[in-house]
Amino acid sequence: MAISLEESILKVAARSLMERHQRRLAVTGSHTRPTVPGTVDPLRCSPSSISPSAASAGDDGCVFCKIVGGESPAFKLYEDDICLCILDSNPLSKGHSLILPKLHFSSLEVTPPSVASEECLYKQSVGGYGNHLFKYHMQIVAAMSSAVPFLSKAIMKATHCDSFNLLVNSGSAAGQVIFHTHFHIIPRKAGDQLWPSEGVRRCLIENNEETFDLVRCIRQRLEFSTEAVFG
Repeated sequence: MAISLEESILKVAARSLMERHQRRLAVTGSHTRPTVPGTVDPLRCSPSSISPSAASAGDDGCVFCKIVGGESPAFKLYEDDICLCILDSNPLSKGHSLILPKLHFSSLEVTPPSVASEECLYKQSVGGYGNHLFKYHMQIVAAMSSAVPFLSKAIMKATHCDSFNLLVNSGSAAGQVIFHTHFHIIPRKAGDQLWPSEGVRRCLIENNEETFDLVRCIRQRLEFSTEAVFG
């Protein structure tokens, strides 16, 4: 008996949810093990779990791409279809972690909101619609951001902290060292004096023409960006 297009989509979605659940179960039992080259790791991002476009988007010299591909060691905390969370190899505090996308983008401002991850052609004749081409889009930045609340909560509990910094270094002048988009989750404790700038007295913004010019300039850039995206 022929199944409808909607039933086909539901089956694909259900299979995807089951695969995600299985990967998260693997995380529960394996989060304390580092990835070692040449060994089998249930958290390793295998070629089958990455779309062809993702596999070809990697940078051969990027250490994060090598971690995603299982070629370099890392302490993996979490993994899903889109992003990965690992311990920072040079932590600023205990539990300092990184959230990074599996696709390679050099910095946050060039990371698109979504990218087509795979194309599925459904050859259906139901209702006379014929062939249907569906593109599944991965919400890159949204997926990274949505992982922050539950990851930060787990990291803070494990490190006995009640605060954290969520940090993005985008560009050399901002301190970015590895040019593959990533978020920092940095657990904090009262009085840890991690940032010298926290003791610096900040000045109130001035209500003058220079500030108004800055606001107008940013708004103009936003309008231009919106037109470029939505046409």
